[in-house]
Amino acid sequence: MTHPLLLIQTGEAPEAIRAEFGGFADWFRAAMRLEPAQMRIVRADVGEPLPSPRDVAGAVITGSAAMVTERLDWSERCAAWIRAATAAQTPLFGVCYGHQLMAHALGGRVGWLPAGREIGTESITRLSPDDAQGLRELPPVFPAQTTHRQSVLQPPSGAKVLARSQRDPHQLLRYAPHALSTQFHPEFSAAAMRAYIAARADVLREEGLDPVALAAGVRETEDARALLERFAHAALTRQRAAA
Repeated sequence: MTHPLLLIQTGEAPEAIRAEFGGFADWFRAAMRLEPAQMRIVRADVGEPLPSPRDVAGAVITGSAAMVTERLDWSERCAAWIRAATAAQTPLFGVCYGHQLMAHALGGRVGWLPAGREIGTESITRLSPDDAQGLRELPPVFPAQTTHRQSVLQPPSGAKVLARSQRDPHQLLRYAPHALSTQFHPEFSAAAMRAYIAARADVLREEGLDPVALAAGVRETEDARALLERFAHAALTRQRAAA
């Protein structure tokens, strides 16, 4: 029996952005190059129940406007599920909120990013070679889309830090051979990134950031997107081989 890849949706794009570009599920499916039947969506943030980790090929955990430090009931249930999935060796990929939630679930510490909000296309620097999950294809420095105010402040014991940006030292973590997470957004297109900057322009100015310059610096991030695609197809292939 073949199982789909699970998308654990922990939030949704703002309404105006969703009306123009679609929602998170659309972005992730497009980024992973999956057919609809290959992906199962669960809206964990609205209380939809999660399946057994053994009933999915793997799971991707999305971003959210919520904060991991709020310890919301649905979020803590997801954290417990992550621990169970890790124990079951289910392939996992967390993104932004999902990145922070995985670190929290596995014993790390999450809080406000000391350097302040990170938003826009950032240069991500690899810190060490790593062959797991298709990471060998990543160049030493690559662009990725970012938008976050909280971050992983202390990775879980045993986690390996694989990449950083100027503001965030924990942009890419690997917890186990089939479990990794990114603070950056591999699912974001350049157009979606510009839309997020435009939607938050007033707040960004209040924080001393220049939304015009940030928007001008946005570029495509194919290497980051391909990392997510490789994870998804490796998880599906692994599941078929085990069936």
